[in-house]
Amino acid sequence: MGDKLEAVSMQEEKEKKEIEREDAEEDDHVELSDPQGSNKRQQPWTKQITIRGLVVSILLGIVYSVIVMKLNLTTGLVPQLNVSAALLAFLIIRSWTKVLQRAGYVSRPFTKQENTMIQTCAVACYSIAVGGGFGSYLLGLSKKIYELSGEDTEGNSRRAIKEPGLGWMTGYLFVVCFVGLFVLIPLRKIVIVDLKLTYPSGLATAVLINGFHSQGDQMAKKQVRGFMKYFSISFLWGFFQWFYSGKENCGFKQFPTFGLQAWKQTFYFDFSMTYVGAGMICSHLVNLSLLLGAVLSYGIMWPLIDRLKGHWFSESLKESDMKSLYGYKVFLSIALILGDGLYNFLKILSVTVINIYGRIKTKNLNAADGDEKKKSLEDLKHNEIFLRENIPMWIGVAGYLVFSILSIIVIPIMFPQLKWYYVVIAYILAPSLSFCNAYGAGLTDINMAYNYGKVALFVLAALSGRENGLVAGMVGCGLVKSVVSVACILMQDFKTAHCTYTSPRAMFLNQVIGTAIGCVVAPISFLLFYKAFDVGNPHGEFKAPYALIYRNMAVIGVQGFSALPQHCLQLCYGLFASAVAVNLVRDFSPEKIGKWMPLPMVMALPFLVGAYFAIDMCVGSLVVYLWHKRNPKKAELMIAAVASGLICGEGLWTLPASILALAKIQPPICMKFLDS
Repeated sequence: MGDKLEAVSMQEEKEKKEIEREDAEEDDHVELSDPQGSNKRQQPWTKQITIRGLVVSILLGIVYSVIVMKLNLTTGLVPQLNVSAALLAFLIIRSWTKVLQRAGYVSRPFTKQENTMIQTCAVACYSIAVGGGFGSYLLGLSKKIYELSGEDTEGNSRRAIKEPGLGWMTGYLFVVCFVGLFVLIPLRKIVIVDLKLTYPSGLATAVLINGFHSQGDQMAKKQVRGFMKYFSISFLWGFFQWFYSGKENCGFKQFPTFGLQAWKQTFYFDFSMTYVGAGMICSHLVNLSLLLGAVLSYGIMWPLIDRLKGHWFSESLKESDMKSLYGYKVFLSIALILGDGLYNFLKILSVTVINIYGRIKTKNLNAADGDEKKKSLEDLKHNEIFLRENIPMWIGVAGYLVFSILSIIVIPIMFPQLKWYYVVIAYILAPSLSFCNAYGAGLTDINMAYNYGKVALFVLAALSGRENGLVAGMVGCGLVKSVVSVACILMQDFKTAHCTYTSPRAMFLNQVIGTAIGCVVAPISFLLFYKAFDVGNPHGEFKAPYALIYRNMAVIGVQGFSALPQHCLQLCYGLFASAVAVNLVRDFSPEKIGKWMPLPMVMALPFLVGAYFAIDMCVGSLVVYLWHKRNPKKAELMIAAVASGLICGEGLWTLPASILALAKIQPPICMKFLDS
């Protein structure tokens, strides 16, 4: 009798499980194999967005916004922090769930989908601080940058001034950034599934997130300890340094590491843990290109041009006058940036056109059917999840139209110099420009949004005339760049979602939330620095070099080459040609030669900023090199955590330092080094 009851009970249990399985299939919650092989039921998209995830996203977004704003306003070089954001999200939530478990509370499992959501929202938030124009075209409209560009410079109109303000900056960001979120939604399936573009950064982030969730708790603990250790060291070091920086050019940041003569040419190690950490994240090629640019400019060119004072330019000119040595620094860096940018713009455009033509030709030959048959089971599962959570086309079309119309109305009111019909033309061209950029980035991992923006800057500055050209050029640059860049970042995040079985609906919603938060947080963090520090001072810490570069590009667009100092045009031609030549050698020479070619765009940064941060970055690169030589496995595991700790620690110290500066509390000691 007992055996019969047990058999009946087992049968009922079996039927119950069968019903549950059928219900799950009806609700589209299917069983999927993750890359590690463990079967887990796929959550609906509404469950992938969690309260704890949003809280962590907002906190990370705010912290990283402050950090990248500091990087933006000091040198303008901001490394890719996607991996760092994903790692911190993993470490914070994993630590939190462990604490709750020890306290006797049950918390929901931390999945890679939730990890992806946090990373997406945080990156969308701080991306506004990176690409919102706070260190370039928006700051370039300020009175200080106008004065640095030369009040008497032809084409540098006095009318082209708009002081930074929370209201207009926030409004501008909302209308230009949200357009980019909707522009490519109808093409999501074509870009990710049909064309199967790789988006190397998005794919790398997905691989790392999958790796985080496949590693054991022991490895996670090591990463947490490593991050907290170096975060604490970096924060306390920033606090300690503050006591010795009572006046300008004081403290450890002005330590003459290689002697006073080298210090006068900016060759010294300034003990910045932020840039050491950034150097650990950036490739060796980037860091060595920075050092080469520093040697070429502050080691060779500037001392030689300075000796020609009285011949090439008047000795009575101020050091910051655009007709003096400072003008050569600005315009020669622009020449390198434009040479590299134009070459890569044409290269990516050519690659895009050739690739699309090749795909069309292949499709006509019915080769696509063969590709379908070759798809693995895992690819089909990725595609199924990605396509099942469909974002309706009407959302993309309606969103693009609404925000475009809003932008066409609002931007000419904010900036009367930019006529409404130019905004209309920009938004008519935006979908095709965004697709070209997203396609090129999917093939090469290079986001060319800044180059599209520079093209818009020159065109609008030239068309709008002397009085309106500067503002029209810089604002139009921001408009085009923002749409193209945000659309590209969204496609990259969709690639991450595709590879982590994450719902694109949830991904898009998190992107919207992150962008909205970023449009508020970024102007606040910028104004915190702007009010507390001397932003734009070419001799201070917060040089904001790109603000001056963008304003002077607009001046060239308005005035032509007459704005340049004597003999500067010939030097610009030489550097422009050198940038193109270096790129040609990299692309067409054997790999063993091409891989050693420097990056001209990166080389241009020290031309204005100086050599000190390049030395910091190279120290970070040296640490990574030696660590890999000594213990490759540990280096692979710990470098991201250690670098994130160094960046976040000193970066977070900036907040209390800003508050102290606003409260007029000065450091008590000035440590300075003088000739004996």
